[in-house]
Amino acid sequence: MKNIFVIILLMILTGCATTQVLTNPEKPIVMRNIMQKEFDLLPAPNGKKVSVAVYNFADKTGQRKPSASIAQLSTAVTQGAESFLIKALQDVGQGQWFDVVERVGIENLTKERMIIRQMREAYEGAKAKPLAPMMFAGMIIEGAIVGYDSSVKSGGSAARLLGIGPQTQYSEDIVTISLRAISVNTGKVLVSVTVQKTIYSASDSLAVLKFIKDGTQAFEFESGLTVNEPGTLAVKAAIEAAVVELIKDGQKKGVWDYKEAYVPLE
Repeated sequence: MKNIFVIILLMILTGCATTQVLTNPEKPIVMRNIMQKEFDLLPAPNGKKVSVAVYNFADKTGQRKPSASIAQLSTAVTQGAESFLIKALQDVGQGQWFDVVERVGIENLTKERMIIRQMREAYEGAKAKPLAPMMFAGMIIEGAIVGYDSSVKSGGSAARLLGIGPQTQYSEDIVTISLRAISVNTGKVLVSVTVQKTIYSASDSLAVLKFIKDGTQAFEFESGLTVNEPGTLAVKAAIEAAVVELIKDGQKKGVWDYKEAYVPLE
């Protein structure tokens, strides 16, 4: 009777824990910049801001989400990485390095400018005020997510005494980012960098296996937690690191220079 009571109690506690996870969704949060210190450390350029354009930042991995049972149609990485690149270019060096012009939605932008021009001409005639000229870029920032290698490293450990013990497992993926700066005037690739970011997954569990009533009945209980580092956050971090490395490499090659000495992080 005592054993049955323990089993029922464990089932109740497990059910309560599951219900709590499902019925208490978290509030939306702003994605943090894990390279904020590095971004802030970069000194301003020795000159004006560099005007850059980002057309796309494609997923060229061809990878699908890993699954052991079924073929997944969802991709392993985000398809909207250009948003992270634009944000990183705007924020690096406390916003003192780049002026980013809109090119991802250039078709929508030109259509809207055409509508404004037509409406002004229709209602104001020949004296219609012209639109200001669009800002052009002196440099194009190109790149892509060029690699996603899943389960590069995996393993774990477990220990049990009298059928009771913990178990730990881990897995490691790697995402690779390529980024380059191209001169619009000459078409020359001025700087090119490649950055890798590791994505970790870990699982901890506790298992209990006991035989009761002279080994005729078995009691088994297992509880665990799996934590997967978000792949989108890893792509964002890799892009931010690539932007920082692009600036450092550009300084070494004489593409631009710092206004003051740069002291790298230890």
